[in-house]
Amino acid sequence: MTAEPAWLWWGLLPAGLALLLHLFHRRLRVSLAAPRVPIACSLDEHGVAGEKVTIPTRRGRRLAGWWLPGQGRGTVVITHGWGANRELMLPLARPLQAAGWNVLLFDARNHGESDADSFSSMPRFAEDTEAALAWLRARPGMADAPVALLGHSVGAAVVLLAASRRDDIAAVVSLSAFAHPDGMMRRWLAGKRLPFVPLGWYVLRYVEHVIGHRFDTIAPVTTLPRVRCPVLLVHGRDDTVIPPSDAERLHASRGNTPAELRLLPGDHDLSRHIDAEMPELLAFLERIRVEATPQPS
Repeated sequence: MTAEPAWLWWGLLPAGLALLLHLFHRRLRVSLAAPRVPIACSLDEHGVAGEKVTIPTRRGRRLAGWWLPGQGRGTVVITHGWGANRELMLPLARPLQAAGWNVLLFDARNHGESDADSFSSMPRFAEDTEAALAWLRARPGMADAPVALLGHSVGAAVVLLAASRRDDIAAVVSLSAFAHPDGMMRRWLAGKRLPFVPLGWYVLRYVEHVIGHRFDTIAPVTTLPRVRCPVLLVHGRDDTVIPPSDAERLHASRGNTPAELRLLPGDHDLSRHIDAEMPELLAFLERIRVEATPQPS
Protein backbone atom coordinates (compact mmCIF):
# COMPACT_ATOMS: atom_id res chain seq x y z
CA MET A 1 0.00 0.00 0.00
CA THR A 2 1.17 3.51 -0.77
CA ALA A 3 1.02 6.35 1.76
CA GLU A 4 -1.51 9.09 1.14
CA PRO A 5 0.10 12.32 -0.03
CA ALA A 6 0.46 14.95 2.69
CA TRP A 7 -1.54 17.50 0.72
CA LEU A 8 -4.62 15.23 0.97
CA TRP A 9 -4.49 15.22 4.78
CA TRP A 10 -3.97 18.98 4.89
CA GLY A 11 -6.96 19.35 2.59
CA LEU A 12 -9.18 17.29 4.90
CA LEU A 13 -8.11 19.16 8.05
CA PRO A 14 -10.35 22.27 7.55
CA ALA A 15 -13.39 20.07 6.89
CA GLY A 16 -12.67 18.08 10.04
CA LEU A 17 -12.30 21.21 12.14
CA ALA A 18 -15.52 22.63 10.68
CA LEU A 19 -17.37 19.44 11.61
CA LEU A 20 -16.00 19.51 15.17
CA LEU A 21 -17.03 23.16 15.52
CA HIS A 22 -20.52 22.37 14.22
CA LEU A 23 -20.88 19.53 16.72
CA PHE A 24 -19.61 21.78 19.53
CA HIS A 25 -22.16 24.48 18.64
CA ARG A 26 -24.98 21.94 18.56
CA ARG A 27 -23.94 20.50 21.91
CA LEU A 28 -23.71 24.00 23.38
CA ARG A 29 -27.21 24.93 22.22
CA VAL A 30 -28.61 21.74 23.72
CA SER A 31 -26.82 22.45 27.02
CA LEU A 32 -28.17 26.00 27.17
CA ALA A 33 -31.73 25.17 26.14
CA ALA A 34 -34.39 25.77 28.79
CA PRO A 35 -36.19 22.66 30.08
CA ARG A 36 -39.92 22.68 29.34
CA VAL A 37 -41.85 22.19 32.60
CA PRO A 38 -45.48 21.20 31.87
CA ILE A 39 -48.50 22.88 33.43
CA ALA A 40 -49.77 20.43 36.05
CA CYS A 41 -53.19 21.87 36.98
CA SER A 42 -55.85 24.17 35.57
CA LEU A 43 -56.99 27.38 37.26
CA ASP A 44 -60.12 25.56 38.48
CA GLU A 45 -57.95 22.89 40.09
CA HIS A 46 -55.95 25.64 41.77
CA GLY A 47 -59.17 27.32 42.93
CA VAL A 48 -58.26 30.55 41.14
CA ALA A 49 -60.79 32.67 39.23
CA GLY A 50 -59.70 33.41 35.69
CA GLU A 51 -59.53 32.19 32.12
CA LYS A 52 -57.00 30.68 29.75
CA VAL A 53 -55.96 33.05 26.95
CA THR A 54 -53.84 32.88 23.80
CA ILE A 55 -51.42 35.69 22.96
CA PRO A 56 -49.80 36.15 19.52
CA THR A 57 -46.09 36.90 19.58
CA ARG A 58 -43.18 37.22 17.14
CA ARG A 59 -42.36 34.79 14.33
CA GLY A 60 -45.99 33.63 14.09
CA ARG A 61 -45.88 31.90 17.47
CA ARG A 62 -48.55 31.90 20.19
CA LEU A 63 -48.22 32.09 23.95
CA ALA A 64 -50.46 30.34 26.46
CA GLY A 65 -51.57 32.56 29.33
CA TRP A 66 -53.96 33.07 32.22
CA TRP A 67 -56.00 36.22 32.76
CA LEU A 68 -56.97 36.69 36.42
CA PRO A 69 -59.44 39.58 36.78
CA GLY A 70 -59.24 41.76 39.87
CA GLN A 71 -61.21 44.76 41.07
CA GLY A 72 -59.87 47.38 38.70
CA ARG A 73 -56.80 48.58 40.61
CA GLY A 74 -54.64 48.03 37.53
CA THR A 75 -52.82 45.06 36.00
CA VAL A 76 -49.63 43.22 36.89
CA VAL A 77 -48.00 41.33 33.99
CA ILE A 78 -45.80 38.52 35.34
CA THR A 79 -42.80 37.07 33.47
CA HIS A 80 -41.44 33.77 34.79
CA GLY A 81 -37.79 32.70 34.81
CA TRP A 82 -35.69 30.34 32.68
CA GLY A 83 -37.15 26.84 32.60
CA ALA A 84 -40.22 27.86 34.63
CA ASN A 85 -43.82 28.51 33.60
CA ARG A 86 -46.86 30.61 34.48
CA GLU A 87 -48.15 28.07 37.00
CA LEU A 88 -45.04 28.46 39.14
CA MET A 89 -45.82 32.18 39.47
CA LEU A 90 -49.30 31.63 40.97
CA PRO A 91 -48.03 32.09 44.56
CA LEU A 92 -47.31 35.71 43.55
CA ALA A 93 -50.44 36.11 41.45
CA ARG A 94 -52.93 34.99 44.11
CA PRO A 95 -52.28 37.78 46.66
CA LEU A 96 -52.12 40.36 43.86
CA GLN A 97 -55.53 39.30 42.60
CA ALA A 98 -56.90 39.17 46.14
CA ALA A 99 -55.73 42.77 46.62
CA GLY A 100 -57.76 43.88 43.58
CA TRP A 101 -55.17 43.73 40.80
CA ASN A 102 -55.75 42.06 37.46
CA VAL A 103 -52.94 39.62 36.75
CA LEU A 104 -51.73 38.42 33.35
CA LEU A 105 -49.46 35.38 33.40
CA PHE A 106 -47.99 33.75 30.30
CA ASP A 107 -45.51 31.10 29.24
CA ALA A 108 -42.60 32.38 27.17
CA ARG A 109 -41.84 30.52 23.95
CA ASN A 110 -40.38 27.04 24.55
CA HIS A 111 -41.91 27.06 28.05
CA GLY A 112 -45.07 25.64 29.58
CA GLU A 113 -47.81 25.35 26.96
CA SER A 114 -46.54 28.03 24.56
CA ASP A 115 -45.29 27.35 21.05
CA ALA A 116 -41.77 26.14 20.39
CA ASP A 117 -39.19 28.28 18.63
CA SER A 118 -35.61 27.84 17.48
CA PHE A 119 -34.12 29.05 20.77
CA SER A 120 -34.91 31.05 23.90
CA SER A 121 -33.06 34.17 25.01
CA MET A 122 -33.49 37.25 27.16
CA PRO A 123 -34.43 39.39 24.13
CA ARG A 124 -37.02 36.82 23.05
CA PHE A 125 -38.46 36.74 26.58
CA ALA A 126 -38.72 40.54 26.27
CA GLU A 127 -40.50 40.17 22.92
CA ASP A 128 -43.02 37.85 24.58
CA THR A 129 -43.49 40.28 27.48
CA GLU A 130 -44.19 43.08 25.01
CA ALA A 131 -46.61 40.79 23.14
CA ALA A 132 -48.46 40.24 26.43
CA LEU A 133 -48.58 44.03 26.92
CA ALA A 134 -49.96 44.51 23.40
CA TRP A 135 -52.64 41.91 24.08
CA LEU A 136 -53.51 43.63 27.36
CA ARG A 137 -53.66 47.14 25.89
CA ALA A 138 -56.08 45.89 23.22
CA ARG A 139 -58.62 44.79 25.84
CA PRO A 140 -61.56 47.14 26.50
CA GLY A 141 -60.66 49.77 29.08
CA MET A 142 -57.00 48.77 29.27
CA ALA A 143 -55.44 51.22 26.82
CA ASP A 144 -54.47 53.73 29.53
CA ALA A 145 -54.93 51.74 32.74
CA PRO A 146 -51.94 51.43 35.15
CA VAL A 147 -49.70 48.45 34.35
CA ALA A 148 -46.85 47.06 36.42
CA LEU A 149 -44.32 44.47 35.27
CA LEU A 150 -43.10 41.76 37.65
CA GLY A 151 -40.44 39.19 36.80
CA HIS A 152 -38.31 36.56 38.49
CA SER A 153 -34.66 35.70 37.74
CA VAL A 154 -34.23 35.92 33.94
CA GLY A 155 -37.79 37.29 33.93
CA ALA A 156 -36.64 40.01 36.33
CA ALA A 157 -33.93 41.08 33.89
CA VAL A 158 -36.47 40.88 31.07
CA VAL A 159 -39.01 43.23 32.67
CA LEU A 160 -36.25 45.81 33.15
CA LEU A 161 -35.30 45.44 29.49
CA ALA A 162 -38.93 45.77 28.35
CA ALA A 163 -39.64 48.75 30.64
CA SER A 164 -36.50 50.56 29.43
CA ARG A 165 -38.09 50.72 25.96
CA ARG A 166 -41.53 52.01 26.99
CA ASP A 167 -43.27 54.99 28.54
CA ASP A 168 -46.54 53.27 29.54
CA ILE A 169 -45.29 51.20 32.50
CA ALA A 170 -46.22 52.46 35.97
CA ALA A 171 -43.86 50.27 38.00
CA VAL A 172 -41.45 47.34 37.82
CA VAL A 173 -40.89 44.65 40.46
CA SER A 174 -37.68 42.71 39.85
CA LEU A 175 -37.19 39.52 41.91
CA SER A 176 -33.74 37.89 42.02
CA ALA A 177 -32.31 39.61 38.95
CA PHE A 178 -28.69 39.25 37.84
CA ALA A 179 -26.64 42.36 37.16
CA HIS A 180 -25.07 41.26 33.86
CA PRO A 181 -25.45 38.16 31.62
CA ASP A 182 -21.65 37.86 31.50
CA GLY A 183 -21.60 37.01 35.21
CA MET A 184 -24.37 34.45 34.81
CA MET A 185 -22.56 32.82 31.90
CA ARG A 186 -19.24 32.75 33.76
CA ARG A 187 -20.93 31.00 36.70
CA TRP A 188 -22.46 28.48 34.27
CA LEU A 189 -19.05 27.85 32.68
CA ALA A 190 -17.46 27.39 36.10
CA GLY A 191 -20.16 24.86 36.99
CA LYS A 192 -19.24 22.94 33.84
CA ARG A 193 -15.53 23.27 34.72
CA LEU A 194 -14.80 24.94 31.41
CA PRO A 195 -11.82 27.32 31.38
CA PHE A 196 -12.76 30.87 30.48
CA VAL A 197 -9.67 31.35 28.28
CA PRO A 198 -10.07 30.55 25.49
CA LEU A 199 -13.16 28.31 25.55
CA GLY A 200 -15.41 30.35 27.84
CA TRP A 201 -14.69 33.59 25.99
CA TYR A 202 -15.62 31.90 22.71
CA VAL A 203 -18.87 30.53 24.19
CA LEU A 204 -19.95 34.02 25.30
CA ARG A 205 -19.23 35.51 21.90
CA TYR A 206 -21.07 32.64 20.17
CA VAL A 207 -24.17 33.15 22.36
CA GLU A 208 -24.13 36.88 21.57
CA HIS A 209 -23.96 35.99 17.87
CA VAL A 210 -26.90 33.57 18.10
CA ILE A 211 -29.23 35.89 20.05
CA GLY A 212 -28.24 38.92 17.96
CA HIS A 213 -27.44 41.19 20.93
CA ARG A 214 -24.35 42.18 22.88
CA PHE A 215 -24.58 41.34 26.58
CA ASP A 216 -23.54 44.88 27.49
CA THR A 217 -26.58 46.25 25.65
CA ILE A 218 -29.23 44.09 27.36
CA ALA A 219 -27.63 43.81 30.82
CA PRO A 220 -29.82 45.01 33.73
CA VAL A 221 -27.04 47.39 34.80
CA THR A 222 -27.50 49.01 31.39
CA THR A 223 -31.31 48.95 31.21
CA LEU A 224 -32.22 49.93 34.79
CA PRO A 225 -30.92 53.52 34.43
CA ARG A 226 -33.12 53.87 31.32
CA VAL A 227 -36.34 52.86 33.11
CA ARG A 228 -38.56 55.90 33.68
CA CYS A 229 -40.87 54.47 36.36
CA PRO A 230 -40.29 53.38 39.98
CA VAL A 231 -38.55 50.01 40.40
CA LEU A 232 -38.54 47.64 43.37
CA LEU A 233 -35.54 45.26 43.45
CA VAL A 234 -36.00 42.24 45.73
CA HIS A 235 -33.28 39.65 46.37
CA GLY A 236 -32.63 36.81 48.80
CA ARG A 237 -29.62 37.14 51.10
CA ASP A 238 -28.99 33.39 50.78
CA ASP A 239 -29.27 33.22 46.98
CA THR A 240 -26.56 30.90 45.66
CA VAL A 241 -27.74 31.06 42.03
CA ILE A 242 -27.39 34.83 41.72
CA PRO A 243 -25.46 36.32 44.65
CA PRO A 244 -26.94 39.31 46.50
CA SER A 245 -23.88 41.30 45.43
CA ASP A 246 -25.51 41.34 41.97
CA ALA A 247 -28.55 43.10 43.47
CA GLU A 248 -26.32 45.66 45.18
CA ARG A 249 -24.38 46.26 41.95
CA LEU A 250 -27.65 46.62 40.05
CA HIS A 251 -29.07 49.09 42.56
CA ALA A 252 -25.87 51.13 42.42
CA SER A 253 -26.27 51.42 38.63
CA ARG A 254 -29.77 52.97 38.86
CA GLY A 255 -28.76 56.51 37.88
CA ASN A 256 -31.87 58.72 38.01
CA THR A 257 -34.31 55.80 38.09
CA PRO A 258 -36.26 55.76 41.40
CA ALA A 259 -35.23 52.24 42.46
CA GLU A 260 -35.51 50.64 45.91
CA LEU A 261 -33.58 47.55 47.04
CA ARG A 262 -34.99 44.99 49.49
CA LEU A 263 -32.71 42.18 50.67
CA LEU A 264 -34.77 39.39 52.27
CA PRO A 265 -34.05 36.15 54.05
CA GLY A 266 -34.27 33.31 51.56
CA ASP A 267 -32.75 31.76 48.48
CA HIS A 268 -33.24 32.32 44.76
CA ASP A 269 -36.94 31.52 44.43
CA LEU A 270 -37.95 33.53 47.53
CA SER A 271 -41.14 31.43 47.74
CA ARG A 272 -40.84 30.75 51.46
CA HIS A 273 -40.29 34.40 52.36
CA ILE A 274 -42.20 36.47 49.82
CA ASP A 275 -45.45 36.23 51.82
CA ALA A 276 -43.92 38.31 54.59
CA GLU A 277 -42.89 40.88 51.97
CA MET A 278 -46.28 41.04 50.23
CA PRO A 279 -47.67 43.92 52.35
CA GLU A 280 -44.73 46.14 51.33
CA LEU A 281 -44.94 44.98 47.71
CA LEU A 282 -48.66 45.76 47.62
CA ALA A 283 -48.07 49.13 49.29
CA PHE A 284 -45.45 49.93 46.63
CA LEU A 285 -47.87 49.03 43.84
CA GLU A 286 -50.74 50.95 45.45
CA ARG A 287 -48.61 54.07 45.78
CA ILE A 288 -47.63 53.84 42.13
CA ARG A 289 -51.23 53.17 41.09
CA VAL A 290 -52.44 56.32 42.83
CA GLU A 291 -49.68 58.37 41.22
CA ALA A 292 -50.39 56.90 37.77
CA THR A 293 -54.18 57.30 37.89
CA PRO A 294 -55.41 60.60 36.40
CA GLN A 295 -57.13 62.71 39.05
CA PRO A 296 -60.46 64.43 38.25
CA SER A 297 -60.10 68.16 37.67
